[in-house]
Amino acid sequence: MQEKVIYNFFDDDDFLRISNKIREMEKITSGEIRVAIKEDRPPLSSKKDIRELSIEEFNKLNMNETRDKTGILIYVILRSRMFYILADSGINKKVDQAVWDEVRNQIQDKFRVGYYAEGIIDGVQRVGEILSNHFPIKADDTNELSNKVVL
Repeated sequence: MQEKVIYNFFDDDDFLRISNKIREMEKITSGEIRVAIKEDRPPLSSKKDIRELSIEEFNKLNMNETRDKTGILIYVILRSRMFYILADSGINKKVDQAVWDEVRNQIQDKFRVGYYAEGIIDGVQRVGEILSNHFPIKADDTNELSNKVVL
């Protein structure tokens, strides 16, 4: 059986560490953080850019259905060496795209030196901190989306 590309970048412990970081950050924000890591682009998607693919994944994961429109996705395509941070409309009303570009750059710096799990964990940490400033945890907050990494 051919080894999956994903295991050239991550191991199972990495996925657990990422999920745990999401859980930790969601204790300080009402935002919903998800990470999706794909080995390759979806079939028949060659004409779509990374933002379009992120939107499709965002909707497929029902992230557009959170109560306050506070879902945010870190979407990674390994073979293409591409990733994107996509925030829902509730977040975009309060947080400038330049903020997410800065987080993207920090993740990219880790990826460039081969620290993929650390890049994502650091990215989740930053996203959580930023969201907590604008969307602090609410008394009636529920975890609306899974914290597991989507593969």
